[in-house]
Amino acid sequence: MTDDRWLIVIAWQLDQLRWVPDDVLDEIVRREGTCMYAAVEDEPDRNEEHLTDRALAARLCAGCPVQDECLELELRTAGEHTVGVWGALTEDDRRALYWHWRQRGERAEGGSR
Repeated sequence: MTDDRWLIVIAWQLDQLRWVPDDVLDEIVRREGTCMYAAVEDEPDRNEEHLTDRALAARLCAGCPVQDECLELELRTAGEHTVGVWGALTEDDRRALYWHWRQRGERAEGGSR
């Protein structure tokens, strides 16, 4: 098996959210997402530290209770054209995850996503 095993695990984990409507996911992320109410001064100073994209994503989303919901919503709405930090993953990680995510559930059976 390849180094993508961790992405496969995430895809399976997100499958539990496949029946949750987009608007419900959006409401959950907006209401409970740490990034939605974090003060600007709480953001890590990117100039002082040379964090990798993965380390920055992990730090920005550390402790957020809705990482899965955030990630599922971003994959649904932006797909492989995702940018920024969503669900504690970098753009490159989400793009790599997207193929595995599409193989789950009804998406693999020709669903609309």
